[in-house]
Amino acid sequence: MNLKKTILILLICFFGLILLFGSYARWNSANPDKTCASCHEISPSVNEWHNSSHRNVRCTECHGTAMSNGIHSLKEKANMLFTHLGEKKEHEEIRMTEKQVLDLSDKCAKCHQSEYAKWLSGGHSANYGDIFMNGKHNLDEKPYWACLRCHGMFYEGTIKTLLVEPQKADGVWKLNDMNIASNPTIPCLSCHQIHSENEVLGTIGRHDIPNEISYERQKRNPSISWYIRADKAHIRADKLFKIPMMDQGNPIKVSGDAGSKLCMQCHSPNFKHQAGSQDDRTPTGVHEGISCMACHTPHSNDARNSCKNCHPAISNCKIDVTTMNTTYLDINSPNNIHSVKCSSCHKDVKELRARKLKKEIQLMNQ
Repeated sequence: MNLKKTILILLICFFGLILLFGSYARWNSANPDKTCASCHEISPSVNEWHNSSHRNVRCTECHGTAMSNGIHSLKEKANMLFTHLGEKKEHEEIRMTEKQVLDLSDKCAKCHQSEYAKWLSGGHSANYGDIFMNGKHNLDEKPYWACLRCHGMFYEGTIKTLLVEPQKADGVWKLNDMNIASNPTIPCLSCHQIHSENEVLGTIGRHDIPNEISYERQKRNPSISWYIRADKAHIRADKLFKIPMMDQGNPIKVSGDAGSKLCMQCHSPNFKHQAGSQDDRTPTGVHEGISCMACHTPHSNDARNSCKNCHPAISNCKIDVTTMNTTYLDINSPNNIHSVKCSSCHKDVKELRARKLKKEIQLMNQ
């Protein structure tokens, strides 16, 4: 082969590569209605994206490209292509793997840095090792299938494929695949649906009146959704049922806001709906009916200093609420924030109420 032919072949290959990568770059930057949505499996997701608060975020910024993560991405995209051409899956059959969910969470963190930092500082960032290799907890409650309902919603196996029975009496279980020990069990998509229908977040109407919010912001749907592992689908938090609750046989008021309904999917009571049972945190007593969000900061769930939001430094009872032991973690706490009552501090309250009731009965009988 002479030099001219070699140069010609090299030039053809060079311009062919330029054309190939140029076409692919143009595909990624084009309107998804004419690219992704042209596949019937993807069009419902694109339609949802059009009505979501992420409508101005390009598909590739969350889903990546065939070249965004080296050979791994190329292999993944090729597999999608062969699946599309061969199996002809319907939209409802297309599911992300747990690995893809975690990769997407990393992309969420690039834009939502503050929320991600708060999530990392809170209990919801617990990983598989924290949850399933906690000997003390496992001795109290042996791991079973329902654990994955909240701790491992996107895990692709079962509790039997996740864990190996402990060989010792310390309750410490071993993961079948120790490589996932550091993976979070409650990633972003546990409580958020990326394509959820929503308006773009509004802006403050006037900077001199901070509480005046634009109409667009007022009519937003809640940005939180519950991922149902059994159905492999999200349901918007405000569409969840409000769980009726009881306190020692008496019905109690339960907050119906979207945040509280979402929290109660995991922090749920026993079959009798008894407040404070199982992992339930439903407020009773003086805090009956208030929302979880009234005290807990989103993402970090931090409730420190939240008392100051409603109470003055000294309460109407002349007690400094900031000095009270209100934690639910201390079983000896006389003022568990979820169940504190007037009688927790004022031991004479029951006697006073009894006297008042007796007096009312006497007046009725006269």
